[in-house]
Amino acid sequence: QVQLVESGGGLVRPGGSLRLSCVASGFPLPGYDIGWFRQAPGKERERVSCSASSDGKAYYAESAQGRFTISRDKQKVYLQINNLKPEDTAVYYCATDLSGGSWCPTGHPGYWGQGTQVTVSS
Repeated sequence: QVQLVESGGGLVRPGGSLRLSCVASGFPLPGYDIGWFRQAPGKERERVSCSASSDGKAYYAESAQGRFTISRDKQKVYLQINNLKPEDTAVYYCATDLSGGSWCPTGHPGYWGQGTQVTVSS
């Protein structure tokens, strides 16, 4: 059974940092692309970052460049977020796809975690 379980969200003041974690089970994560998305209240889900399994290359949305870092280690993927801003407030989701081929950076993954809430507020 494929599972993605996120953790690490919380309430943070502007300028703070968080490291989100996602634990994958039911499949060998090193062989698949993995990524992070977010959905803010009243907005559509947006792609934040992803890591391609083929070459380990990381991709970032324009809004995530410079402050976000994706990394992966065996069955885990992380998203380090620095200098958090109120506009980073969202539910952050880990996602992957097992249908074959690479979906990172522009494809649409089919497996999603339940999300972890990040709130940036003073």
